[in-house]
Amino acid sequence: MSATEIDFYELLEVSRDADEKTIKSSYRKLAMRYHPDRNPGCAESEARFKQISVAYDCLKDPQKRAAYDRFGHAAFQNGGPGGFGGQAGADFGDIGDIFETIFGSAFGGGGAQRQRPRRGADLRYDMEVSLDEAFHGKSTEIEIETSQQCDTCDGSGAEPGTGSRTCNLCGGYGKVRAKQGFFVVERPCPNCHGRGEVIEKPCHECRGEGRVDRASKIAVEIPPGVDTGTRIRLTGKGEAGPMGAPPGDLYIFVHIKPHAVFQREGTALFTRVPISFTTAALGGSVDIPGLDGKTNEIEIPAGIQSGKQLRKRGAGMPVLQGRGYGDLVVEIEVETPTKLTKEQRSLLEQFRDTETGEECPGTRGFFDKIKDAFGG
Repeated sequence: MSATEIDFYELLEVSRDADEKTIKSSYRKLAMRYHPDRNPGCAESEARFKQISVAYDCLKDPQKRAAYDRFGHAAFQNGGPGGFGGQAGADFGDIGDIFETIFGSAFGGGGAQRQRPRRGADLRYDMEVSLDEAFHGKSTEIEIETSQQCDTCDGSGAEPGTGSRTCNLCGGYGKVRAKQGFFVVERPCPNCHGRGEVIEKPCHECRGEGRVDRASKIAVEIPPGVDTGTRIRLTGKGEAGPMGAPPGDLYIFVHIKPHAVFQREGTALFTRVPISFTTAALGGSVDIPGLDGKTNEIEIPAGIQSGKQLRKRGAGMPVLQGRGYGDLVVEIEVETPTKLTKEQRSLLEQFRDTETGEECPGTRGFFDKIKDAFGG
């Protein structure tokens, strides 16, 4: 008996004025009843399943339903008056595959794969490092408390001398299925937590977890050139995984402590150096100690102004995991004396008497602008 010989509404066991929700609900109930996986080897159930699928395909679509209500099965035959061309079942070539995907795994078709134990969680550790340590690098040791593999059961979770058995709830698959409305949802087995096996006698030390919490010391290598935000990964130093699963990783996040002399931007080191106004006028040099223990001599050109930056190549921070060094940048700050002896004051007054305005072109230029702006 084909679907075209039975009224679609009769197939779906609904009245002709049934709304979309009622049609859908009835279809779901019938599909569950006649699905081949629930009726293995029953040709009649398989045929009825295909018929109700064809019927639902028509009635769920407002345009197809209207054509069917007006012309019946003729609406879908040989380009009939419904204008759809082809049989009502034309769109259901893959419906069997779709339901096999949903119901096949739900009612025994296909094999559920056992869920592997998840690896342990990754951990984060924030470490403060001085600028000097960031320059040279350092070897250090940290102590953290975290989950580690149980030594008593070697991470298996079973009491020594005992083992495990197949989970009787999921049959060793590690997953169970539950129906939610029309669909079947697959979840990890709550009895064995996805392992497919149940421990006969849990380890007395870890209570079957395969891991215990305890403090441990971990060696950490800080490479030269690290900066705030640098992340160092220690593989396998995170939390131990349950039931012998692989451990996670430990991530060291570096934070550079403020330095009394230098500020850092990338591989460059910045510092501000005050000089006397006589050194600024006559020129000279200043010595800046470097993080490498060497002294950096900075030449001061005559006539330098506050805010001027002088650069010493290769005297900055090392390049992280690379070659070379950044620069040392010295910003000059000309300092005006606040205490003068009588002799110094006398000499300065004599100097002022000899000024012509050419000595400080910036000052002269500024007042020239005032004259031009305010008419002299």
